[in-house]
This record gives sequence, structure tokens and C-alpha cells, in this order.
Amino acid sequence: MEGSSTLFGFTVLLVLNVFVSGDQFNEELFIKPLPPTHLYANFHFITLHSQLSPRALTEVISRFQVEELHLTLTEGQWRHDQWGYPVLDAAPGAELYAWFSPAVTDVDTQWRKLSATLSGLFCASLNFIDNFNTITPQMALWPMSAVRPGQNVTSHLRYASLPREIVCTENLTPWKKLLPCESSRGFSSLLNSRMIHNTNYHSIGIHVRNVCKSTDCSEVNLEIKQTVSLVYDYKIIGGNDWSFRKLFGQGLPGACPLSSGSKVFVDVTSNDTNSFQLSPHPESTVVSHRGGSETKLAIYSIEPNNQMINIGVKHDKNMNNIPLAIPPPLHFNRYILGYGKEFGGIVTELTNNFWTPINVVVMENAPWWLPIQLSSLRVNGKAKSKLVLSQYYSPGRSRQKPYHLELLLKLPARSRTTITIDFEFVFLKWQEYPPDANHGFYIGSAIISANMPTAKNYTGLPVSGSTYESVINASKPFFRTNGAMVSLPTPDFSMPYNVICLACTVVALAFGPLHNICTKELILKTTSAPVSLTHRILNLFKRKKD
Repeated sequence: MEGSSTLFGFTVLLVLNVFVSGDQFNEELFIKPLPPTHLYANFHFITLHSQLSPRALTEVISRFQVEELHLTLTEGQWRHDQWGYPVLDAAPGAELYAWFSPAVTDVDTQWRKLSATLSGLFCASLNFIDNFNTITPQMALWPMSAVRPGQNVTSHLRYASLPREIVCTENLTPWKKLLPCESSRGFSSLLNSRMIHNTNYHSIGIHVRNVCKSTDCSEVNLEIKQTVSLVYDYKIIGGNDWSFRKLFGQGLPGACPLSSGSKVFVDVTSNDTNSFQLSPHPESTVVSHRGGSETKLAIYSIEPNNQMINIGVKHDKNMNNIPLAIPPPLHFNRYILGYGKEFGGIVTELTNNFWTPINVVVMENAPWWLPIQLSSLRVNGKAKSKLVLSQYYSPGRSRQKPYHLELLLKLPARSRTTITIDFEFVFLKWQEYPPDANHGFYIGSAIISANMPTAKNYTGLPVSGSTYESVINASKPFFRTNGAMVSLPTPDFSMPYNVICLACTVVALAFGPLHNICTKELILKTTSAPVSLTHRILNLFKRKKD
């Protein structure tokens, strides 16, 4: 725990230096090519506590006494080994974690009320968050807002994820309504749902925290940050030449009139090896030196003049260079072991490509229906490893509490570390299976927290910054591994259907004859001698004559 305490002290020192002045709203767009076949676009909308803050969200924060809140809805998987690190990492599905005020006595009750309220606000299934899928991280997550010295930041923290949640237009529409200009003006007008959901990866998020209003941090302001992350495939947009019209279906109709700053940042670092031309030419180009890494950024300042802007890139066709994906210093992989329906295992592989050791915290959050045993934990195949500096384990309880494991590891230089833990399958009650039970059950992503020794392939914002300008010449990032899916023992749900059909058929076949026998009366009818044709004709004429 000594390493985690030092890590926390360093974070608090940075956070306490965060200060802002005045009320403002900023909108920013960051675009970066992801070699060899993808393009990354990230939107940032930052609102400080003012008349522009969304009242629906600020009332929720005030009512439930929330000091910091992070909510993300993500579809797709970020490929860290190929794309590096995103600006803000997010787990597949829905992810929610929050810090409550120390004045809150019943944190669990406030947590359930908060998740239910956010469920209605963003049209998501957050109301399914309860004690059986909520944990309290001890080392993996630390606040990014202004905190009081000596405050216990873990006791008032709650974390939950819904990896099965699907992101759709119903989530994006209420998200855009929280912006000052909504979707009519500014950068938010580029967020066309038809184009967004046609990407390999898309994520929307809400991040709320307190930032210091002055240098002594005697007063704080509420900062609300809304983010959208998109990853486009060059095959979908028709090549590596891109523009706003190709990416978003339209140009940018100027900045939001209520914005105090609207800027577009384009990463042109790869222009040295893969030549391309920006159109129109940027107003300025800056070189950022951060953590031993050099990044070139082209900057556009957008004015609210209602002029349509279409920023684009055209590559030199004479260039035959093929850009290669450079792996980041730290990347990871996660998969499931085992066969049959009795036992299995979760494997997390951590690869350190850097020339010095890296301290990381790995947090596993297993649902109650997937019991993991601490006795089966293996690090590089060993039950006791010197790489484990500290660990925390909270056993789960059936239908009441999930399993929670955190490890503080020291990864050797240029090495691969494998963490394996076994689990056993649980046979659920028939009411607990989802409608498509044979599809499988999703396991939430593991969280990896690390102090990176270099900023290579890292575009995240520093703790003390809110905008992309704070990245220039500026880390403790949070990463999410890929999720996993297991197939639990599933009964044959077609058997009840077959039984019902057979029973109904038998009842129908038996009921008809029995009903006829019981309700109809048999009457004997006397029959006379047969009448010849001549007599029938004579009788017919007699009837007409009468």
C-alpha cells in the first residue's frame, strides 16, 4: 500500500493546483490518424458553473451531494495495442462511478437514487445498478477534482458497469440537450446520429468535478465536461482522405455563439512520414513536448459567423509509404480459459515495452454469478510472486454482492506478465436468464491504472487541465481492458414451449368430441318406403294446383 499512498499524494497535489476564473463554455475537436486504417475524432464541451450549465444535471448533482461523477456509454472496443491511448478511456457498455460528499451518511441509498435518476435523464438502463453489481475501488480509481487534505476518498466512492448496455440514438438526444446550443449551432451540429453509429467505436460521456476557483482553493466551481469519441474506418469513408462532410455528413456551421472559445486540433505528427495537405491551411501549428514525446498540432480557431467550414486532408498519391502502428509502452489483453460448463478462468496479459519497470493497479470486478477464488490466483504461473506489491480482495455473495480483486504490480522492463484466476459456473434460476440466454453473459472490463513514464501514443488530458491547450507542453491515466463473455449452464427453454404446444393440442383434440357427446342430443328419425319418380312428379303438380 506504500506505492498507492505515494501515488495518491501526488494526485492530490496536482488536483489542488487546479484553478479557474470566471464562467465560460469551451468546445473543442481533436482529430488524430490511427495508422494504418483508422481515424480518431474526440469532442470536448466544457462548461463551468454558470448560467450555461444544464439545470437538469446540476440539480441532480446538488440533490444527491455528488462531488465527482463519471458516466460513459460506449459501443465497440478500443484497441490499445494498435491505436495507443484515447483522450478518455471508457469500458464497453455503460460505466458509472461517483464520489459523494463526506456529509452523506448512507452512501448506498444515495448511489441507487443517483443511478435511477440518471437512467431517466439519459434514457439508459442505469436503474439496474444495485448492490449486487456495485463495488468500492480501493486503489484503481482516484478523484480528479479538488479534495480536502486527509479526506478518505474511497469510502464515499461507488463503481458499477453494465457491459451489456447498447448505445443508441435515444442516449445521444438527451445528451445533446444539455449543451448550451444543443444541436443547432456549434460543434454539436456535427453529431449526426446516422454518422456516429456507423463507426467502429463510439462513446459519449458526462464528467463532473469540482475545480479550484482560486490558487488557495478556498472556493470551488463545478465543471461539466461532455465528451464524444469516434473511430472511423478508412474503408467506410472511402479512403484515407477525409473531411468534415465525409465524417459527419456536413460542414461546420461556425461556432456556438455562447462559446468563449471554439478550436479544432489536428494531429499532423505523421505528416513527416505520410505526406498530406490540410485544407484550409491552419492558423497556427504548435509542437508539444510532453513526457519525452513530440507531437505537432495544427490549430483552427472557429468564429460564430455562420460560415460553413469543411476542414479536410488530402494525401500525396505519389507517396508509397505504409504507416505502421507503433505499440504503446503498456498494452494489455484479456480472455477466457476453460471448457465445459463447470470451471473456467480469466486471463489478463500486461505487456511492458518500456525500458524501465512500471507500477500498475489491476482491478477485476466479477459478477456474483461468476465466483472467483483468491486461492487460484496466479501471476506468471506462481501463487506467490514478488511482482505483487499489494492486493485487496472482497469475496462476493450470491445475488447480493460482486467479487472484487485489486492488485498493485511492478511490471519488469520489457516483459509480459500474465494474471490468471479461476472461476466456477453457477446455475441460475430460470427467471434470472435474459431473453437471449444462449447468446452468453458479458463480464465487465478490468481497470488498469498506471503512472506512465512517457507520453508516447498518449493523448489524455492532465489532471490539472480541462482543455486540449493544457496538453501542450504538459500522468496518471486509467485504462480499460476488453470485456469478455461466458456461456453459463443454460436450460433448454424450448422444452416448456414444446410441452405447452403438445398439451394444448391434446386438450383440443379431446375436448371437441367430449363436448359434442355431452351437449348434443341424438334423435331417431323414421324412414318411409321409397317413392318412385312418377309419384314425385304427380305430388309436385298436386302442390302447385292446391
